[in-house]
Amino acid sequence: MTYLDYQATTPLAPEALAAMLPWLERQHANPHSAHREGRAARAVVELARDKVAAMLPAGGAVSFTGGATEALNWAIKGTTGPIVTLATEHAAVLDTVEAERRAGRAVTILPVGSDGEVDLDQARQAIIPGTGLVTAMLVNNEIGVVQPIAALAELAHAAGALMLCDAVQGAGRIGIPAGCDMVALSAHKIHGPKGIGALWLREGVTLAPLLHGGGQEAAGRSGTLSPALCAGFGAAALLMAERHEQDEAHVAHLWETAFKRLGAGWSVNGSTAYRYRGNLNLRHDDLDVARLMSDLRDIAFSAGSACASGSGRLSHVLRALGLTDAEARSSIRLGFGRYTTEHELITAIDRILAATDAQRLAA
Repeated sequence: MTYLDYQATTPLAPEALAAMLPWLERQHANPHSAHREGRAARAVVELARDKVAAMLPAGGAVSFTGGATEALNWAIKGTTGPIVTLATEHAAVLDTVEAERRAGRAVTILPVGSDGEVDLDQARQAIIPGTGLVTAMLVNNEIGVVQPIAALAELAHAAGALMLCDAVQGAGRIGIPAGCDMVALSAHKIHGPKGIGALWLREGVTLAPLLHGGGQEAAGRSGTLSPALCAGFGAAALLMAERHEQDEAHVAHLWETAFKRLGAGWSVNGSTAYRYRGNLNLRHDDLDVARLMSDLRDIAFSAGSACASGSGRLSHVLRALGLTDAEARSSIRLGFGRYTTEHELITAIDRILAATDAQRLAA
């Protein structure tokens, strides 16, 4: 199997697995217990917290969550006032914002251009005094486009609003601007385990609780933490910092290799300038993506966002770029990164090209 779906999830780093194993095999104490074993578990959690915090701006604190979806829900529902967000945000943001709208909260959803970028002039007109929250994704999960988070944060602060950054796809890869007030993360998108995420809060930012209970986390999040998941998250975060330059160079090389290999007939969805290059979202006229995926079952790639797979809905991100239904349906996403080899990427692309040509000749 050739794995090219890094935006859906990343392979677990061996170092993260090694950090988790002792807490899965023989060390089972509750990190919120006061006895010696509980304190040892708590020490592992706090060490992991420090490692995750090192990826983020100074002057804040990390609260562990069950995942980025919980973190985003907490950040949005825990604030008040009108919300401004983008049409290309993840469903965890857009669906939560819609729930808040139904509850009576004012919402503005800004469009994006054909390159996937928000228009800052339009944002300036929408983010006005009285706005409570501005939320935007650092790196888009479907098309890899990088949004101007620092500029949006300036507009938010000028209006007296908080800035929430969904950094799930960008953390450890793209610098997170210091102007953010809240940042959501997911471990399994940085080669850590599934089932754990985090919400970073700038010092002084407080939220109403999303989950009520023991209030184990300092910011008010309730629930018993898993030392194993925390340890894996921390190890993955440390590795992202240590390997940043190496990973960045590797991904850039893979992008150039893939881009040159594709040839005529393929178009990139979204900006090629303002983009994380581990995401290659492409379209080819009249491509039957369902047939392509059936023909290439030993290559894991996506026809769109993994979170919407099986829904039957067209990608809201591709539609926001202005693509027609046919163009959206003829798009695929190739995601690659640290553990992708040049050989397997070239081989996969050659097979995709051959299968695409076979479709054209059979038409």
